[in-house]
Amino acid sequence: MSIPDTSTRQVTRQDLEVLLPATAGALADLGEALGRAGVSLEGGGVTTLDGGPGTPPVTHRVAHFLVDDGPRAVAALTAAGLGPAVARDVVTTRLAQDRPGQMGAFARRLAEAGVVVRTLYSDHDGNLVLLVPDDDVPACRDVVRAWDADREAARRRPEQVG
Repeated sequence: MSIPDTSTRQVTRQDLEVLLPATAGALADLGEALGRAGVSLEGGGVTTLDGGPGTPPVTHRVAHFLVDDGPRAVAALTAAGLGPAVARDVVTTRLAQDRPGQMGAFARRLAEAGVVVRTLYSDHDGNLVLLVPDDDVPACRDVVRAWDADREAARRRPEQVG
């Protein structure tokens, strides 16, 4: 299988979701396959869900990584026999990381808008990356627009001296 040439299209960052076997070399295989295809990882991670004592051993892990070229990444992993893999659009924003409670306040706005967060992580630039169901993307974008506008307005306000 050949890797598609996407060098002439506008690239939008996407979440790459990959089901990986729970083996020592699976993450290395993923990184090498994407590297050969020229796909850089811009944030993300791998998680394992373990049911705890008395449950069957883990056989798979789920990886989520932010990539600039989702179709190329999926094709590279498919060609390498990894996956299944899927690329989905994400919504990004920033939190004031020096202010406790930002995550709770932002998550509350998402909840009030009926947005379900499937996956959340940070990219290498400190942006919050949100993966939500397709039906929730418009509402999530509305919440992020309002959040970003409020954050910018607060930044522009002169400090109040008591």
